[in-house]
Amino acid sequence: MALTPSTMLPLGTSAPDFHLPDTNGKTVSLADFKDAPALVVIFMCNHCPYVKHIREGLAQFGRDYQAKGVGIVAISSNDATGYPADSPAAMKEEVKSAGYTFPYLYDETQAVAKAYRAACTPDIYLFDREKKLVYRGQFDESRPRNGLPVTGRDLRDAVEAVLAAKPVSQDQKASMGCNIKWKSGNAPDYF
Repeated sequence: MALTPSTMLPLGTSAPDFHLPDTNGKTVSLADFKDAPALVVIFMCNHCPYVKHIREGLAQFGRDYQAKGVGIVAISSNDATGYPADSPAAMKEEVKSAGYTFPYLYDETQAVAKAYRAACTPDIYLFDREKKLVYRGQFDESRPRNGLPVTGRDLRDAVEAVLAAKPVSQDQKASMGCNIKWKSGNAPDYF
């Protein structure tokens, strides 16, 4: 595991499109969220200790904000051959076990991760109603072994600002976690 920060995609970037299968085989795309007042895209995986650390908080975030109409989607882009704990079958179990209410998609080609310049798990992006990037970075300040509670405060504050039609704070801290597990020969130029 290499501790990796998010690349901090430039604010104002339009949400890259995606058409990926969820854990039930249904294709989910960016267009499915066209009417959402905000869209959260989370690159994550099953085995990363940084994702496991915020797992309960992510599940609660999903329940809280889907109830407010926010679109939320998680994407795993890890090489499932080298990391079978991140396979689609294991993802299906993780959805059930973690209590995720949002779609968890598999990016087998890793093209979507590259389009978002995703680098780590978790890597979190928030887009406004026009699907322009207004936040990217950490869920909150909590990390494994730092003793801080998992609150999701950074992401929650950003989503609340979008829902209230207020500007999102420009003070945004990179997420940190395990690097995305790129297939052999498929690592992007920013890795």
